[in-house]
Amino acid sequence: MREYALVFTVAAGVTYLLAVVARVLALRVGALATVRDRDVHAIPIPYLGGVAMLGGLAAALLVAGHLPFLSSSDAPVFDDAQAVLAGGALVCLVGVLDDIYELDALTKFAGQLLAAGVVAYLGVQLQYLPLPNGGALLIDPSQSPLFTVFLVVATVNAVNFVDGLDGLAAGVVGIGSIAFFAYAYLLVVENDQSPVLTAAVLTAALAGACIGFLPHNFYPARMFMGDSGSMLIGLVLAGGALTLTGQLPLLEVTEGLAGADAGLQATLLPVLLPVAILMVPFLDLALAVLRRTRAGRSPFSPDKLHLHHRLLEIGHSHRRAVLLMYATAGLVSFGTVVISLSAGWRTLVGVGALAVFTAVAVWLLPRWQRPAPAGAPSRPSDLPD
Repeated sequence: MREYALVFTVAAGVTYLLAVVARVLALRVGALATVRDRDVHAIPIPYLGGVAMLGGLAAALLVAGHLPFLSSSDAPVFDDAQAVLAGGALVCLVGVLDDIYELDALTKFAGQLLAAGVVAYLGVQLQYLPLPNGGALLIDPSQSPLFTVFLVVATVNAVNFVDGLDGLAAGVVGIGSIAFFAYAYLLVVENDQSPVLTAAVLTAALAGACIGFLPHNFYPARMFMGDSGSMLIGLVLAGGALTLTGQLPLLEVTEGLAGADAGLQATLLPVLLPVAILMVPFLDLALAVLRRTRAGRSPFSPDKLHLHHRLLEIGHSHRRAVLLMYATAGLVSFGTVVISLSAGWRTLVGVGALAVFTAVAVWLLPRWQRPAPAGAPSRPSDLPD
């Protein structure tokens, strides 16, 4: 566990330091988030936060490969991590080009497909699909790359969609990564196996990169991760889930945590936990596609009707809207893991109570908010740096 903590710390520290360099670079090359009708920032903000996060991930994996315990693992652990990082570097490059030149949606989508294809080609693929009866459907090797690409691209776009408020995507994915790390680590410990997994290494590094970037990105943000960052962290999160299905036999997953009664949850989690972590972004993605296609527009066309925009519309401040999204992400991701560990009624009651509390906070807090003084700026970033 101490070596995983070091991986997290290295990723956070390197990302934090590189973000300063990336911000200066973004200003020089003109990679700026201009103010558009659907945006909530009032002044241009530098992009390229994804470059710093990629550097943090790479540094963390480099250090992990030289630590006494983690480096003693089998070769596939770091081979798979390098495959995910290679796909992440490619999608980050696509995002950098988009941050600078504003690529059209189809070109960006093609880049996502290419990056996901690289991950699948290098051997990180979905091995099985969970079934409602607690079993699983083994995927034919010829079809596995297609399922892999679909899962990766869906996760990439879900994270990209949620990146609409300062610190939102980094916080949500950071929280989800910690939950996934806890699940992967506890799964192998309960199976009396070596707690060295690609999924644990990747999610520890990903959580560190997200936390290290937050001081630059939390409201009021001094820089944005841009598509280079949102697509990168989405791909790494999906890659972590895929490596878990490939490195743990199905029987060990179903028998790993809460006994026979929890076999179904344990079977579903390796594939569905990333979906649970990003439940709100996936819901937002589905609603956006439905909304735009019904209006006769492209699913990729932007608008200002995302869930985080609606939180602002009903009266939440920018900072509180982000914190509520954090609370929802933590509730869903950690709640899913806790229920898989202990499926008793007390656990269900506790998670349900937290869900009710979060829902009440979403609807009642705006009514208790005091009106801002006349003439006060609506947000600190309205003022020049």
